[in-house]
Amino acid sequence: MSSRLPHFSARLSSFTRMAAAAFALALLTACAPSEPVFRSTDITGAEYGKTLQLTDHHGQTRTLADFKGKVITIFFGYTQCPDVCPTALSGMSEVMQQLGADGDRLQVLFVTVDPERDTPELLAEYVPVFDKRFLGLYGTPDKIAEIAKDFRVFYRKSGDLAGHYTIDHSAGTYVFDPEGRLRLYMRHAEDPALMAADIKALLAGK
Repeated sequence: MSSRLPHFSARLSSFTRMAAAAFALALLTACAPSEPVFRSTDITGAEYGKTLQLTDHHGQTRTLADFKGKVITIFFGYTQCPDVCPTALSGMSEVMQQLGADGDRLQVLFVTVDPERDTPELLAEYVPVFDKRFLGLYGTPDKIAEIAKDFRVFYRKSGDLAGHYTIDHSAGTYVFDPEGRLRLYMRHAEDPALMAADIKALLAGK
């Protein structure tokens, strides 16, 4: 019986080494950084972008709470923008197509930073061209300035301020999850496929 002890001890030692190696591998795996859930910039927990109360192009007062249960994207721009704004809205139109039936669970909001020229009638003509479900939002100049400040959005008139002016402005898109929490910041001209993937993740509860 004692002659079998060295063989048993060798097997036990081998098992111990294997267990230790497995534990070390598990520890390394646990410490390794996981793949990011989102391709866009994750700003979960941001202390800004908390207030939004404007009028949509149908004349209805809107707040973020109106769209609870949907992912919300917010872009600040103006209807006479030569390239950045139509590019952003076209990109979101492509996102809607890629989402398919889930497109009804996404609300795209376009907030004008040119309230002097962007009347409700003009927003009603411009915004739905990209998708009939999109909403244009407007308010008084002071109200727009207040909300833009809360979202850390920069905008400034440039050129002939008497009427023939352009507006320099921030070009990213803010994204809220279905619970109404600010979660993501999407860069301008991001790939619609990547944006759609991030929105699907939010819809799935990520």
